[in-house]
Amino acid sequence: MNNAVEHPLSKVPEVTLLFWIIKIFATTLGETGGDAVSMSMHLGYFLGTVIFAVIFLIAVVFQIKARRFSPFLYWTTIIATTTVGTTLADFADRSLGIGYAGGSTLLFTLLLASLAVWYKTLGSVSVNTVSTPKAEMFYWITIMFSQTLGTALGDWTADTAGLGYGGGAIIFSALLGVVFVGYLWTSISRTLLFWAAFIITRPLGAVVGDFLDKPVSDGGLALSRYGASATLILIIVLCILIFPQRAGKSAAH
Repeated sequence: MNNAVEHPLSKVPEVTLLFWIIKIFATTLGETGGDAVSMSMHLGYFLGTVIFAVIFLIAVVFQIKARRFSPFLYWTTIIATTTVGTTLADFADRSLGIGYAGGSTLLFTLLLASLAVWYKTLGSVSVNTVSTPKAEMFYWITIMFSQTLGTALGDWTADTAGLGYGGGAIIFSALLGVVFVGYLWTSISRTLLFWAAFIITRPLGAVVGDFLDKPVSDGGLALSRYGASATLILIIVLCILIFPQRAGKSAAH
C-alpha cells in the first residue's frame, strides 16, 4: 500500500528562467494584440475589451476544468489576460478619462485587495498552492488585475513621465534585475518576489510592445501590429515545443 500523502496536481508551470522569458513575450503580445484589435481594426477600446474578456473567461473555465497542467492552455490564458488588460486599461485611462495615474492607483489597490482576500481565505498566495479551483480563481483574478495594472504603468512611464519606450524598458528591466538580486542574495519571501517580478514583467512587455508598433514620430518602430503579434505567437509556440515545461510543485497551505 502506498502511504504517501497525495496532493492535488499543480495547474501552473514550474517557475524557471523559461517561464519568465515566455511571460515577457506573452505580455508584449498582449500589447501588440490588444492594439491590433482596438486600433488597427478600429473596434475601439470598449468593444476590444468585451471581445478579449469573453476569450479570457472561456480560457479560464477550460483552465480550471482541466485535470492536469497543459502548457498551451496555461499560456493561452495568460495571453488572454494580457490582451484584455491592454484594452481595459486603455479604455479606463483614455475613454473614461481616469488618466494613467488614476488608473494605476485604482488597479494597484484592486491588486492588493485581491491578494489580501486570497491570503485571508486560503492562508497563502504562493503559486505552489494553486492546485484547487478556489485557489485558481484567486490566481487568475490577481493576474488579471496585475496585467491591467502593468499596461497603465507602462503607458504612464513612457508617456506621462516622458521617459519614452526605451526609457521605460530600461526602468522596468532594472527593477526586474533588483528582484533577481533579491532572489539570489537575500531571504526575502519568494512569494513576494514572484509577484513583484510577475507585476514588473507586464509594464516591461507593454513598453516593448509599444516600441514595436507605435509610429516613428512617437519613438516606435512602426511595425505592423499584425506582423509583430504573429511573430510573438510563433516565438511562444516554439518555446513551448522546444523546451517542454512541467507543472510546478504542489504544496499544502
